[in-house]
Amino acid sequence: MQNNQFDLFSTVERPGFRLDRLEVYNWGTFHKHVWSLSTARGQNLLTGDVGSGKSSLVDGLTTLLVPPHRITYNKAAGAEKQERSLYTYIRGAYGNEQDSENNTSRLLTLRDESAYSVLLAVFMNESTQRSITLAQVFRIKKNEKNPDRFYVMAEGVLSIEKDFFKVKKDISDIRSSLKKQGCEVFDSFKEYSSRFRQEFGIKSEQALDLFYQAVSMKSVGNLTDFVRQHMLEKTSVEAQIDELCASFEDLR
Repeated sequence: MQNNQFDLFSTVERPGFRLDRLEVYNWGTFHKHVWSLSTARGQNLLTGDVGSGKSSLVDGLTTLLVPPHRITYNKAAGAEKQERSLYTYIRGAYGNEQDSENNTSRLLTLRDESAYSVLLAVFMNESTQRSITLAQVFRIKKNEKNPDRFYVMAEGVLSIEKDFFKVKKDISDIRSSLKKQGCEVFDSFKEYSSRFRQEFGIKSEQALDLFYQAVSMKSVGNLTDFVRQHMLEKTSVEAQIDELCASFEDLR
């Protein structure tokens, strides 16, 4: 009887989009193969040894949803500085090699500029049985730090292996192939974010900032300050008060 009640509860269709699957390809030390994490649109516990890639997966999901200039990578593990970057994730950095003679160090990486990286997440709304896929594609050219990248939103379920491996010559060919499939492709995060927030029903950009703070939260020193900074919309009340004071002086 208890099992039947649990099964009935677990099949309740919930409104809103929830993460169903996360895929990464050439992201950090997840190298060469497509690595997939299925969440079944529920609550999940991500656990593993130090260095097993927990923070890399969290950073991958964060990259798909949060503006690039707001992200501090590895923050979920308590990093206070730029221990990791988009560049090191794309190149697959795993350590440094010291040169004692020249007193320099060289970054050790799994990939060169011929490789590209893909992040993909499928979100599903159980009540409408509708799925939306978000993805980003990256490639770093030789002697450059900032990657070429583009952003993708598609109606339905995509996968890296099925939809991003059709063309492997260059990411521009992948972009063209996705457009032919009917995917929406964007050059800027702002356009991409505005579009997926519209579909997900997220009215404010601040909601994504709150999501990022929750993902990377270790402790909250002052709850009032946290609510003011991350949950309340900014207002012009101070300017309005100054204007009222000035008007009052004129009337007096």
